[in-house]
Amino acid sequence: MDVILDMIQALDTAPLQLPVPQDERLLKITAHIIQNPACQRRLDEWGHIIGATSRTLTRLFHKETGMSFSQWRQQARLLEALRQLACGESVTSVAMNLGYDSVSAFVAMFRKNLGSTPGQYFNSPPYK
Repeated sequence: MDVILDMIQALDTAPLQLPVPQDERLLKITAHIIQNPACQRRLDEWGHIIGATSRTLTRLFHKETGMSFSQWRQQARLLEALRQLACGESVTSVAMNLGYDSVSAFVAMFRKNLGSTPGQYFNSPPYK
């Protein structure tokens, strides 16, 4: 876990954060995603499960986290990807664990958010 914290502190790109909402409905959603990062459930599907409209959930996500639902889920997946990669998991394994359809889709998301591929990221200072 210390490795993850060091990595997050050293980022030159946009800071990684995963705000925790206070609303009970959002807590159910976010807890599930953290436990199951490959979950593909859409916000309207969550609405049916927890008894709220997708519009309400969208509004709450912005209000309580400062992010959209999809941004929050992507941040959760990115943080989990960093954890798994730091623990020595292969890029392919991490991509599949997080629900990406392909390794290239995962690498594209990683590069878009952190400015490099997973291999480049972990082979450059301060991680080398």
